[in-house]
Amino acid sequence: MTKELSRPAGHPTRINRIGGGARRVLALHCSLAHGGAWGPMAQAMPDLAITAPDLPGHGESADWDGSGDYHDLSTAVAAAVLSDLAQNGPVDLFGHSLGATIALRLALATPEQIRSLTLFEPVLFCAAADTAQFAAFLDSQEAYGAAARAQDWPLAARLFNRLWGTGDPWDTIPLARRDYLTRRMPLVSSCDAVLFHDSASILAPARLEALSMPVLLAQGAASPAIISAVMDTLGRRLPHAHRHVETGAGHMLPITHASSLAPVLARHLATRP
Repeated sequence: MTKELSRPAGHPTRINRIGGGARRVLALHCSLAHGGAWGPMAQAMPDLAITAPDLPGHGESADWDGSGDYHDLSTAVAAAVLSDLAQNGPVDLFGHSLGATIALRLALATPEQIRSLTLFEPVLFCAAADTAQFAAFLDSQEAYGAAARAQDWPLAARLFNRLWGTGDPWDTIPLARRDYLTRRMPLVSSCDAVLFHDSASILAPARLEALSMPVLLAQGAASPAIISAVMDTLGRRLPHAHRHVETGAGHMLPITHASSLAPVLARHLATRP
């Protein structure tokens, strides 16, 4: 892996280049992670050349200054990286969790730059707003929401990790990693307008239906029920989508199950050589 410092959309950003294959991929990580989290996928798929920026406030990129909308800033940074990569033709786009919601925005804004789209568990909760799973999810998040409103970030991080982490108990995670997660918890709440209320109009009528690239919707079989509800909506509305449920995996499947996902991804990418 090589790293370089750039300023896409004017934001100091660490760009990670992972893998030496010929197939160019832009990969956007989940909340509280960093671009290097795509290492297992690059190792499992050596034919890929993955460009993975650290999103604002993550990894070695500059912090978010709190002005404007965080999701908008992250999308602008990713769009600038995508535009640079696509100068040599369309690229494959991967997104995980928060990164998958940013990837959807890019696909809607510049579909001509994207050869295929892979979404690992996009946390676009508003896509399931009319479902029983959404109501149950809101109820289940009362303790987390109270911690976030009180800015009790250590407790919020512990609760967030319990639902969305790799399954490792909080107290077994190395202290440096726990500190990294805790310090970045305010970024999670900063995305609520997009994720819960669709302030970016991702779900506006006819928008998703207009996308013509092949889309893979991948989720873990052990993930929270809200994810299946979100995927149901996206699967209905994206005209060239197919779904994959990874047995034994949870929300962090691109990291924990990269090897078993590799054949699934390879078949998906082969639909548009």
